[in-house]
Amino acid sequence: MRLALTLGDPRGIGPEIAAKALSDPRIAALGASWYVIGPTGISIPVNESVGEWSPNGDRAADIAHAGRLAGLAVERAARMALAGEVDAIVTAPLDKAALQAGGFDFPGHTEMLAEIAGVPATMMLASDRLRVVLATTHIALRDVPAAVTREALLQAVYATRMGLRRDFGVAEPRLALCALNPHAGDSGRFGQEDDDLLAPVAREAGIAGPYPADTVFVRAMRGEFDAVIAPYHDVGMTAIKVASFGSAVNVTLGLPFVRTSPDHGTALDIVGQGVASAESLVAAMRLAVEMVKRRRAG
Repeated sequence: MRLALTLGDPRGIGPEIAAKALSDPRIAALGASWYVIGPTGISIPVNESVGEWSPNGDRAADIAHAGRLAGLAVERAARMALAGEVDAIVTAPLDKAALQAGGFDFPGHTEMLAEIAGVPATMMLASDRLRVVLATTHIALRDVPAAVTREALLQAVYATRMGLRRDFGVAEPRLALCALNPHAGDSGRFGQEDDDLLAPVAREAGIAGPYPADTVFVRAMRGEFDAVIAPYHDVGMTAIKVASFGSAVNVTLGLPFVRTSPDHGTALDIVGQGVASAESLVAAMRLAVEMVKRRRAG
């Protein structure tokens, strides 16, 4: 089994945690081969270079250069996966602003991979305590109500069901829909979306909800649901990170190949201090191998 590992933003902790993870006995025990993709000029050797990281002190230029290198690595890994040259990709964190400054007009990995693969893609954050799926991803809060559509919600439900069955071994996924408004709208007092849109979609899709955000994630953590569909980024991300920060894994559902990543960002403030934890990356690498095995087993 061969997996690609991209190193993310070269200014961030990606190269550090990749080196730690690759030397971790838990990763060695997997028996997988790791193909490291990233720039030269950093602290870890690469199998395939996408350019040289050589900061020149011009902040804006360095940000753009770092973002371009990070984007090129993801692009190369995705192309390899589509060609069958690797069985999965695991991506270290990138900086979304740097990615765009580097010429890649995507708000993050999920959207970029969806474009490259030519399929809808859905973001899931998964841990041993909770699974959260985002119906909308990296958009401003003011744009959320218009983006939470029947089609977006049903796509999230479809991707989650397929992903849980194929990649997590959950034969009959129990899904719940998180409400958009406080108290699920409180019979219209705090908005009509939950009554007029989310509840009919839940019935159509055969899932539970919509349930208020202040209870649905607790119910899932207690075992009532296998995953929760969250209508927007922060309500879902806050829940999973409070539950499992540092051990959760970002999984892109809907792609024709396996993709995982750690649950955190580039952590520019602790680079080079030797304190960056590789636990989430280790979890992402282990889960990627498990997912490939499940897909092979069919």
